[in-house]
Amino acid sequence: MFARRIAVIGTGYVGLTTGACLASLGHHVVCADIDPDKIDRLRQGEIDILEPGLPELVSEGVAAGRLQFVLGARNAIVRPDEPAVEVVFLCVPTPMGEGGAADLRAVEAVANEVRHLLPKGCVVVNKSTVPVGTAEATRKMLGRRDVSVVSNPEFLREGSAVHDFLHPDRIVVGSDAQDAAERVAALYSKLGAPTQLTDAASAEMVKYAANCFLAMKLSYVNALADLCERLGADVIEVTEGMGYDRRIGQTFLSPGPGWGGSCFPKDTHALLQIAAAAGMDFELVGASLRTNETTQRRVVDKVRAAVGGQLAGKRIGLLGLTFKAGTDDLRDSPSLAVAKLLRDEGAELTGYDPACPHDVPGVTSGITVVDDPLDASKDAAALVVLTEWPQFRSLDWNALGGVIGSPVVIDTRNLLDPDVLRRAGFAWIGLGRS
Repeated sequence: MFARRIAVIGTGYVGLTTGACLASLGHHVVCADIDPDKIDRLRQGEIDILEPGLPELVSEGVAAGRLQFVLGARNAIVRPDEPAVEVVFLCVPTPMGEGGAADLRAVEAVANEVRHLLPKGCVVVNKSTVPVGTAEATRKMLGRRDVSVVSNPEFLREGSAVHDFLHPDRIVVGSDAQDAAERVAALYSKLGAPTQLTDAASAEMVKYAANCFLAMKLSYVNALADLCERLGADVIEVTEGMGYDRRIGQTFLSPGPGWGGSCFPKDTHALLQIAAAAGMDFELVGASLRTNETTQRRVVDKVRAAVGGQLAGKRIGLLGLTFKAGTDDLRDSPSLAVAKLLRDEGAELTGYDPACPHDVPGVTSGITVVDDPLDASKDAAALVVLTEWPQFRSLDWNALGGVIGSPVVIDTRNLLDPDVLRRAGFAWIGLGRS
């Protein structure tokens, strides 16, 4: 494998993981960001995000001289005393914009900034999740016949991003320029993963298709949990039986308080917009979004019923605020969506999360965030488990029972052992359990 000179624009989850992992594969990587304080912290080995293995990879890359951090895209591409950059990865945010469509302003801004800086023969890679047609639009914005644009979507799960990058299920590379696609695919050759070379539009579609399918699967199992409760069946037993079918598999069959995070909400909305622009009503995806909202309301119904039918003035303890265990990401967290619904009905909320020890202004508003589960439990009318942190299983439930107002746990993740809770004097309420 040839070591390449790579620039990565953007140092969020995707950009930083991409840069650090490519450096670990032997490439020479320069990562750029527009935040000078963040660049200073990265140069000192300080990682702002909770991602197992990432701090070690960054430190190793910097120490080996294969990973650098600079301020601004220009400084990542224009390297007067070094060989020319061969590949530029765009890893900038593409958040949900007005009407649900992806906001591509960051992609456009970077393309306009670097188009006259790119060396001849350079390959620009869209790594961010972008709508179908963005590779072609980027090519036109660059206005460079001597520069190719490739779509190379990421499939990284927060909390296991490094593992996912280094042990991928597949590498997808799309471009109308075969040689450019092959050059990008070769960057990952050490990984030995199945590699699909396709056109840019299909590569862009793969990411949306995969994420929306998983969102639909989660909505399905959450609706199934509701039906199991109504019929006296046990969703854990049902999904175990389903999962043995190799056509279905065991993953994404756990019910919960809805799905969220930085990808699923924006990607489902974006696909709906993409379909609408193509004259299609993608009803399956729309139904999955509506089911997700119904699931969150159903959790509130359970909490309301557990505390006597009225939430106003009731203190509720929340266990888990992040959108999933293993990350400190609060973006579009279903835990916070449920919390808002509880707060709208007048509940007084106290929350504990291992990765969120204090209030985050503008995000956890209306929740008193504490750094001890005992404080979240004190005088509470009920505890609600919202994030599947494994350490919740080993909490001292006898101690929690000594301070809680009413020993009731609504376990929206079916995470806890009901027998352990009952021995500690708690009433345990799960999702879809008989």
